[in-house]
Amino acid sequence: MIKLQIIGNLGKDCVVNAVNGKNVINFTVAHTEKYRDSQGNNQEKTTWVDCAYWSDKTGVAQYLTKGKQVYVEGQPEARAFQRNDGTAGASLSLRVRDIQLLGGRGEGVPSSASGSSQSSSMNEPAPISEVSDDLPF
Repeated sequence: MIKLQIIGNLGKDCVVNAVNGKNVINFTVAHTEKYRDSQGNNQEKTTWVDCAYWSDKTGVAQYLTKGKQVYVEGQPEARAFQRNDGTAGASLSLRVRDIQLLGGRGEGVPSSASGSSQSSSMNEPAPISEVSDDLPF
């Protein structure tokens, strides 16, 4: 199995769909890498990943909003295609197994929703005063 781990920000609010009686949460994560080129100039490269989280835990969807920082883990799928102008293109998508909310724009409480029994923590635990027992996941 190939596993991909991404920390990035959501490009727009997620969309919840029902496909053949199963729920899927679709969202896009952007990861921007900053580096210096051979001439010493600062550069940025942004990689966009289309994510599909097949889960009955759709309560997490209300927290997956534009700008929110997330950690996602799952199985990558690369796809090559031809654009309308004839040039070659490629896209990267991820079948999400685990998602963790890391924050973003100073909002929210770090949380986790997992499709597997294992979950790795990328951040420190939230203080007890910030944890809510009525979270839907």
